[in-house]
Amino acid sequence: MKKRCDWVTDDPLYLEYHDNEWGLPLHDDRALFEMLILEGSQAGLSWLTILKRREGYRTSYDGFDPAKMAKWTDKKIEKLLKDPSIIRNRLKVEAARTNARAYLEIVREYGSFREFIWSFTKGRPITNRRQALAEIPATTWESDAMSKALKKWGFKFAGSTICYAFMQAAGMVNDHITACYRYEEIKRKA
Repeated sequence: MKKRCDWVTDDPLYLEYHDNEWGLPLHDDRALFEMLILEGSQAGLSWLTILKRREGYRTSYDGFDPAKMAKWTDKKIEKLLKDPSIIRNRLKVEAARTNARAYLEIVREYGSFREFIWSFTKGRPITNRRQALAEIPATTWESDAMSKALKKWGFKFAGSTICYAFMQAAGMVNDHITACYRYEEIKRKA
């Protein structure tokens, strides 16, 4: 049996996510934006709750197309707040529109979201050597810097803890525990 990170349950969706996504370096602008929005949506909830609704988000959030999301009207927001396929939290839904607008500004300035977001790790994944879940911090100075910069651009639900979870998910940091079979695989891909 493969050794996995301690946070993984036996839920098939969680296993699939851990084994095939979590920690793999993402460089696609839209995929990075999606992950950041989903991490913000997760605030106060379990990640599994968001994973179970990810397809609903993709449909309801216009495929995470920032140009479309930036144009959401208040009527669209009200419609989303009745959509059971997503977390119907007004602040989080409105933040998705706000963040799409901020994302577009960053892309205008940097040429791509990838260039901006990966600058917090100098363009390369950080490989940590955590032995246990208890060793993984909630924030780092990189996530603090990312959070501060995103907020300066106008992002909401972009605190340091959310940013660090995003960095882990997007493969900007390898926080698979060293005993996890994915640790070395991810390390090689970095």
